[in-house]
Amino acid sequence: MNQAEVSKLVSKLRIQVPPRHRNLQNPKGPEGRLDKLRKTVTGLIKYERIELNANRADEARQYAERLISEAIRHGDCHKPTMETADFWLLEKQLVHKLFKVLVPRYENSNLSYTKMYKAPKPQYARVLDKAVLELRGNPYPNLTNKLTNNKYLIQNVLLDAAKHDYRQSKYADMAKEIGKDSKSSQDQNNKDEQVTEKRSDS
Repeated sequence: MNQAEVSKLVSKLRIQVPPRHRNLQNPKGPEGRLDKLRKTVTGLIKYERIELNANRADEARQYAERLISEAIRHGDCHKPTMETADFWLLEKQLVHKLFKVLVPRYENSNLSYTKMYKAPKPQYARVLDKAVLELRGNPYPNLTNKLTNNKYLIQNVLLDAAKHDYRQSKYADMAKEIGKDSKSSQDQNNKDEQVTEKRSDS
């Protein structure tokens, strides 16, 4: 059997897969590790965007990619593919979503079916690296913003409003100071005039 025929038998993943799987810590051992990955794949198919530990996200991503790839390759009439979907998806209504929603979405795609982003990490917190794992074409807003200078973005609108309020408060403070200075100068002039009048009278 040549290389071309072998490539037809196995789906080719569009993400980099490490040669060894990660040892995700679990008190139940390998079975607990597999259960954790099944829950992650089920959550990804159900919600289409999840946030979790980076190691677990990267490990579960491989299984989600393979599951979608097999579903596109063989369809819902292929018994081994249906058994695989039934094993990985704990909520059985998601099997219908896999074949009727995700397969038509990705059947003509040349990219990977999932994307993973590193989530922000608190500066002074002892937490594991977080990541956001999502399916391409999900209904949520894009996490990467290419229009950073757009003045209509919510953060830019709020910053402009805060700058305006700050300037107005400073202008009001300056106006009060100017009013106090003018009053104090008038009072000093009145006192000087009174002193000069007393001296002239004497």
